[in-house]
Amino acid sequence: MKTRVITADEAANLIQNGDNVLASGSGGGHGVPQAVLDAVERRFLETGAPRDLCLIHAVGIGDRKLKGAACFRHPGMLRRSITSALIDSPPLIDLARDDKIESWTLPQGVISQLMREMAAGRPGLVTRTGLHTFIDPRQLGARQSPSAKEDLVRLIEIEGEDWLLFRPIPLDLVFLRGTTADENGNVTMEEEAIPGEMLSTAQAARRQGATVVVQVKRLAKANTLPAREVKIPGILVDYVVVDPEQRQTYATDYNPAYSGELRVPLDSLVRLPFTERKIIARRAALELAKGAVCNLGAGISTGVSAVASEEGILDDIILSNEQGFIGGAPLTGVDSGTAQNYDAVVDQPYQFDFYDGGGLDVAFLSFAEVDPAGNVNISRFGDKIVGVGGFINISQNARKVVFSGTFTSGGLQIECCDNRLRIVQEGRHRKFVPQIEQICYNAGFAAEEGRVALFVTERGVFDVGPNGLRLIEIAPGVDLEQDILANMAFRPEIAADLKTMDARLFSEQPMGLAAGLASAPEGRRKPRRTLN
Repeated sequence: MKTRVITADEAANLIQNGDNVLASGSGGGHGVPQAVLDAVERRFLETGAPRDLCLIHAVGIGDRKLKGAACFRHPGMLRRSITSALIDSPPLIDLARDDKIESWTLPQGVISQLMREMAAGRPGLVTRTGLHTFIDPRQLGARQSPSAKEDLVRLIEIEGEDWLLFRPIPLDLVFLRGTTADENGNVTMEEEAIPGEMLSTAQAARRQGATVVVQVKRLAKANTLPAREVKIPGILVDYVVVDPEQRQTYATDYNPAYSGELRVPLDSLVRLPFTERKIIARRAALELAKGAVCNLGAGISTGVSAVASEEGILDDIILSNEQGFIGGAPLTGVDSGTAQNYDAVVDQPYQFDFYDGGGLDVAFLSFAEVDPAGNVNISRFGDKIVGVGGFINISQNARKVVFSGTFTSGGLQIECCDNRLRIVQEGRHRKFVPQIEQICYNAGFAAEEGRVALFVTERGVFDVGPNGLRLIEIAPGVDLEQDILANMAFRPEIAADLKTMDARLFSEQPMGLAAGLASAPEGRRKPRRTLN
């Protein structure tokens, strides 16, 4: 049975006032059905409809510039936003801050996995992810604006343990993306940079009676697509929109390394300039072990892959990111979210299953604010609403978390000479504060579960001891009182055996990590049964 091919404008006309609209994609245009979103915006500007929409997306999408979720920024167009991150759509941050929309930021893995639960008709997603953070209904219930009254998450008890139940989200229209559709609506994704949760979302829409529209780059004759390559079966697709100008990301027309068509020489991967960010990424990389399965978050932590490549150890570890990539090198910069030279890629819900199940040996994440107990905030700072992305899924379930960030922010300048660090200009903003606005990582809960955390900066390294945050390493050339304690809003515990950070961190020369990595124990989660 042939699927109807329509224009982007016709797809936009399917939306009615008050609809719940889900858009696929990630970050800077990966898998985003941008032509359809542009048409929705165009219709609103021309007619004033559709209005009062609820926009759902698992990952932050946009901006580059005013694309993705920002297409829904116009007054009256949006009623509520349910996503994991708003950082890619600044206009929606303003709407949430001013309470002009109902806003929730749920964990990325929760939204992704919830699609699969909805597809099966189950009563929601039951998980421990989010307990004792601002996601927990005993705190904020993931709300980011006062008008967000509905309880999207409930606290429940199963066999004496606390769990969270995330309720299903009603869907009316679902906009997805692939590369090729045949005349029967079967969709392949051979040029896409990420798999997302396209299949689970289409199944969830089918369960609820929602309309599924898939934007693709090209149309093929019926029964000509390789069956094993079909990602979204035609039985789940109502309409197809063909956009021959569809780009792989907002910044890249098409890179075959992103879609796994080829592997590129390692020396083609971008090397980090020698700055405080590289120093931090290097120190974080010292926590790598041979065979360890790792996640790289956004921000400074993405630099760990560049360091591993430069040091020749990329093939000795297994890097991954929440979009579904396993192995290779997750990308940094404008196309972050995808990867190159990866060994495998799985749908996003399955990646989060692995993460939630404790599959990560080490997670490398960023921090924005830390309190005396070692709790972390990356989500909200006054008027700035970032959201959490996959941070909570990852940090709450990895065996070890390495949080990375500059010691202060806003104008920080450093220099290195003779393997020593000097602070040339201090940043204007402190990151170690007496109280954080939203708890995204609960240090006490982590300690109860036996999980370990390190905080890596360019001038010092902290862990979490029985009394809270504890300084365990200090950079050579740095003054403890002047450069560290004077720039913290509280005094941390100082380790009795305070160590000096590795001098190799502060030289532009490669560190020779391969030699040290070879003697490190393999980073497996638990011993497995093997043959002698």
